[in-house]
Amino acid sequence: MTASTPRLGERTALVTGGTSGIGFAVAGRLAREGVRVTLTSRSGKAAAESAQEIAATSGGHVTGIEADVRDADQISEACRLACLDGRLDIVVANAGIERAQHFLDTTRADWDAVLETNLTGVFTTIQSASRRMLDRGGRIVVVSSTNGFFVESNLTAYNASKAGLIGLVRSAAIDLAAHSITVNAVAPGLIATPMTESLVEHPAEAARYLDRIPLQRFGRPADVAAAVAFLSSPDAAWITGHELVVDGGQTIGMTLPLDTFNTHAELQ
Repeated sequence: MTASTPRLGERTALVTGGTSGIGFAVAGRLAREGVRVTLTSRSGKAAAESAQEIAATSGGHVTGIEADVRDADQISEACRLACLDGRLDIVVANAGIERAQHFLDTTRADWDAVLETNLTGVFTTIQSASRRMLDRGGRIVVVSSTNGFFVESNLTAYNASKAGLIGLVRSAAIDLAAHSITVNAVAPGLIATPMTESLVEHPAEAARYLDRIPLQRFGRPADVAAAVAFLSSPDAAWITGHELVVDGGQTIGMTLPLDTFNTHAELQ
């Protein structure tokens, strides 16, 4: 650990959706920094296996439990189990799903499934977690997406759910500030995970997508985990209601070659 790395030891954390991709990386990063981590999954077996793997590589204390963010009672119980001596310091609301369909083909069932997990599930997680933090404060970090403000086609429900998280994070932040609870979000761009594998490995579309990313690579789960660790650290004590974009510069704007401009043009 370098001197510039946030020191998060002797804290407790809950990470939802912690068995793969971003959630797995976040749980691993926190565990390596000495945090006692509880991760959740809809599959108890997957949760236990992921926790064992992270514990083995990090040397930290990691527990995996079965919990579905769509079930308020299960998430409330997960928050209780994550506590140490009644203390829950960090909660990362990461669990999410997507359904790729054209707008006109999006069914009400798929719409409900995505919103129930990605938006309502995060609301439930924040509410359950904050009730455990009222006396001592804490850090809540939501994994959102650049899709919340920079949409992609065929992802209506996903785009809408991530846009809703912006309002949810700001609302929770302003209401919970008096209790010394900060609520922030990270908004990843395209991160190479099992969920995005079909695009990242597409022979034509992957290159076309990379052309839009100034830093010329797809994101890695570790890139997002580093942002989460920062927002969970003492260095972010005066930051709340913020959405930290982690996208390699993709949503900054559009790059155009110089020869596409009339460099001698003047307004008359």
